[in-house]
Amino acid sequence: MVTLKPRFWDGPIRYLRWACRERPAYYWAVVIGGLGPVTLATVPPAMKAAGYKRAPPIPMTYPIPPGPRKQLTGYDD
Repeated sequence: MVTLKPRFWDGPIRYLRWACRERPAYYWAVVIGGLGPVTLATVPPAMKAAGYKRAPPIPMTYPIPPGPRKQLTGYDD
């Protein structure tokens, strides 16, 4: 008896069961990749609801001290 590969549009559930057994690396890669957009849509609101606050951004420049600069003396600086 020759078994043919099931086609997706003939029976999606049957095809997914076949792919899970015969091609597990491809199957799980598609499953995990499909969870990416779901994660982007659900995790940030859930973290915000849990009280998570983002860290303040790291300064990209050195802060300039307030007031006038000291005049250097000696060694002709």
